[in-house]
Amino acid sequence: MPGLWLHLADAVEPVWHATEESLGIDGAPIPFWAFAWAGGLALARWLEEHPEEVYGRQVLDLATGSGLVAIVAARCGAADVSAVDVDPFAEAAVALNARANRVRVAYSTRDLLDEPPPPVDVLLAADTWYEGPLADRVLPWLRAATRVGTRVLVGDPGRKYLPEPTESGLVELARYPVHTTTTLEDRDVVDGRVFAVS
Repeated sequence: MPGLWLHLADAVEPVWHATEESLGIDGAPIPFWAFAWAGGLALARWLEEHPEEVYGRQVLDLATGSGLVAIVAARCGAADVSAVDVDPFAEAAVALNARANRVRVAYSTRDLLDEPPPPVDVLLAADTWYEGPLADRVLPWLRAATRVGTRVLVGDPGRKYLPEPTESGLVELARYPVHTTTTLEDRDVVDGRVFAVS
């Protein structure tokens, strides 16, 4: 994306091992915050093409990772942008990346899925369908957000636990060929899709 700067890892293994050493545990979660994932890239591109979706609005980016989607929302003129992730390392990544792009992004490390959806105008969720337990929690929470009037936008490259769109209330808005930036995808180009939750 033109003019967007992100501090990202070139390979997963060194960052993953460093994370495990820092935490003092084996089997630490994948360092999602160190990469720009395909769903986030698709959703960020869609926001750049449709800045009116977030312009002047209060926006929350769920499971923000590197902060990519939150940063693009801020660049598109969102009045207030918050990023949330359960991984404590994501806070430093979001701070570095927001500073590199000269935008403000508030950050919180917590599991919002244990709470009612917050009162925001737009809720963004990219790449949240990669494991079953998370997927089972995400969709009902996103639907609850839509019921209180929040615009919910999702980015995903067709992960295993993405529900069938026609049966789950996901309305496809766009599809992009996304060149992945990590060694974690099984191919160089994936179909990144953007959905609205109805």
